[in-house]
Amino acid sequence: MTMSTPQPANSRFRAYVQFVAAVLYFFLARGLAHRLALGDATEPFLPLVEQALLAFLLLLGYAVMGFWLDREAHPVSAQGLPWRSGCPGEAGMGVAVGWALAVACVLPMVVGGGIAIVLVLGPSAWGWLMADAAFFALAALAEEIAFRGYGFQRFERAVGPLGAALGFAAFYAIVQALLPGSNHASIAVSVMLSLVLSTAYLRSRALWVSWGINFGWKASRALVFGLAISGVSNHSPVVQGNPMGPFWLTGGGFGLDGSWVAFVALLIALPVVYRLTRELDYKYNASLIVPGGIPVDLDAAGRRQHEAAMGPAAPAAPSLVQILPLATPPPEPPSAEKPPASS
Repeated sequence: MTMSTPQPANSRFRAYVQFVAAVLYFFLARGLAHRLALGDATEPFLPLVEQALLAFLLLLGYAVMGFWLDREAHPVSAQGLPWRSGCPGEAGMGVAVGWALAVACVLPMVVGGGIAIVLVLGPSAWGWLMADAAFFALAALAEEIAFRGYGFQRFERAVGPLGAALGFAAFYAIVQALLPGSNHASIAVSVMLSLVLSTAYLRSRALWVSWGINFGWKASRALVFGLAISGVSNHSPVVQGNPMGPFWLTGGGFGLDGSWVAFVALLIALPVVYRLTRELDYKYNASLIVPGGIPVDLDAAGRRQHEAAMGPAAPAAPSLVQILPLATPPPEPPSAEKPPASS
């Protein structure tokens, strides 16, 4: 009877199966989050509640997979969310990069056509602005957990870092292509954005930088400039912008996610992110030297090797020993002669 060869506990085939399970769970969690939000949230809060539920379900489900299938002691941290000393700075660096990307795309739009901006400064608008900021923070977190978290890590184990980055770029582009109004430019932008975010994760081995870029790129355009995000233009209650210019520059009603200028900006951002994360790469990707084997006295080994090459050393000449004569008592001083006695 032929016996099948057992797969190692951390084999590539096993990792690939776990990746497929993670992708299937993503679609299950997304559908479940939508259904739960429809049942529990009112219409204005529906997007916010849905993203919060999706982030929670993804984090919980992948943590269970990591704990059960991979025996991870800290499954939440292992997904790319370790709470380490520099994580606020990493997230801040990512937000700065995302903001710079948005500005780099808006400036050509202003020069080439312009943006008609309407401001609504009522007190309630500022409250909704905070709710929209929370929505983008949770949406970016859910995307990073789904596309750079547990599933990405298992796929990386199966095909390597480059294969995982390219594979998840294609996966993210397929998901974005299902949105109404998507086009060839939006698919290209999705691929480049995914590569930039995957580079940030691979260089830092955490989701803080990639989350910051994702959040800064989308929230800056929606909340500061009032532009549409993937075809949705009602995110900002304070600023409402209507871009004017050619489609390749503005993306039309789909927003900058469907413009070729955004593709060029992300293409330039790829080496910039690679450069900015060099210290994080050195800190979290450098190979550790783990001692092993038996202890060796290198000095003694070198001394033996020298003796084997040079031959036995000649015996040292005996040192001279000076033998002193026995000490003799000093001679007595001559006594004074007595004068002869007189007769």
